[in-house]
Amino acid sequence: MPILKDIAAIAKGMSITFREMFAPTVVENYPDGPGPLKGAKVEPRYRGVHVLQRDENGLEKCVACFLCAAACPSNCIFIEAAENTNELRVSGAERYAKVYNIDYNRCIFCGYCVEACPTDAITHGHGFQNASFNASNLIYRKEQLLAAVPAHLGANAIFNRADVEGGAAAVPVPGS
Repeated sequence: MPILKDIAAIAKGMSITFREMFAPTVVENYPDGPGPLKGAKVEPRYRGVHVLQRDENGLEKCVACFLCAAACPSNCIFIEAAENTNELRVSGAERYAKVYNIDYNRCIFCGYCVEACPTDAITHGHGFQNASFNASNLIYRKEQLLAAVPAHLGANAIFNRADVEGGAAAVPVPGS
């Protein structure tokens, strides 16, 4: 009787195959869809192109501690530190990242850099369109990674939409 069980198992598997074969195909309207993602649907925990966040005052959160570069298994993060002065205040700490490069030719999107950051300066964004025919275009500089405005103002709309709707400040408070 084991032959009958084998035949029944094959028939059950083939029934699933035939059922899926005749079901309508569901696709996303990616290149022609509406919105900034062009119709693509991104899961909330998707690990996309990194974003260097800003604090509530608009200053950079990165304090150039090098923990993200040390935690990176593929050694794709390069940082050069510089000292903050009274005339040139870039971050809220003593130092800031003068140079912050990520080589996406080597990055494996593991998230170790995000976990290692003590100031939550680096996060995974939802950017997924970083393919290129030229490998030198995949080395992102600090200017490309830096968020335009603080996250609570909606720089990463998917990341913080609920916070803004829940009552977070719509603009930075002057002098804070």
